[in-house]
This record gives sequence, C-alpha cells and structure tokens, in this order.
Amino acid sequence: MTWRTRPFSYLPHMMKETEVLYNASCPVCSFEIDHYRSYADKRALALRFDDLNSCDLARWNLSADEAARRLYVRQGDQLLSGIPAFQVLWEEMPRYRWLARLTRLPGVFWMSCKVYDHILAPLIYNWHRRRVARNTVEVLNK
Repeated sequence: MTWRTRPFSYLPHMMKETEVLYNASCPVCSFEIDHYRSYADKRALALRFDDLNSCDLARWNLSADEAARRLYVRQGDQLLSGIPAFQVLWEEMPRYRWLARLTRLPGVFWMSCKVYDHILAPLIYNWHRRRVARNTVEVLNK
C-alpha cells in the first residue's frame, strides 16, 4: 500500500516531521537508530533524530532520566513512547510498515508492550545507568 492508496486519515500525519529521541551512547539504541537514520536519509524521509545526550531536552519536556528510560517519538503535539512510538516510526518508513501493522494486532500489541515495558526498556536503562556510573567514577579517578 502506498501513500496514494492509503485512507485519507493517513495524510495529515505524513505532512508533519516525525522526531525521534534516543540515547546515542547506548550501543543497542544507537545501532538500531543509526540503521533507521541511514534508511530515512537515503529516502529523504521527514524524520529527525535527536540524541538525548546533546539535544535540548526542555524542547521535549523531559528530564534526562525520563528520556533515557524509553524511545520517544513526537509528531506535531503528540508525544509517544515505547511500542506506540516505534509504531509511528515504522509507519514512516515503507520497509517497516509491516512491523507497525503487526504490532497493532491486539494480542501482539499487548505482548509487545509487556516485553518492551517490563523487560527491554528496563534492561537497556539499567545498562545506561551502569555506563553513566562507570564513566563518573573514571572521571573522578583522573
């Protein structure tokens, strides 16, 4: 399905730039987002990627700790996190629209949210906290 054959309700969101907030110091996050960024750049998609370590988080209305806990996507005034954020991101990239559709299925959506919210996001956040603590100790020891 292309943008021309989609229902009219899809058109308004396609006219807004989609912004993605992620943690570039996280190896898992940066690997995935670098792939999406490369894909988007090659196709001139209206996606913007902000690293939480170097952008103005006040623009996102998030603290550094909140931003490090999950993936955030903003489209217009709508701020989403977790699986709904991934769905918006995937919907913007033709190659990944199937993932957005798959994760919208009721049972799959529920399971995806549970796995992301209770396993993946906390695990990645804890890695982030350990990296920050290790870097702080290294700086203090110098």
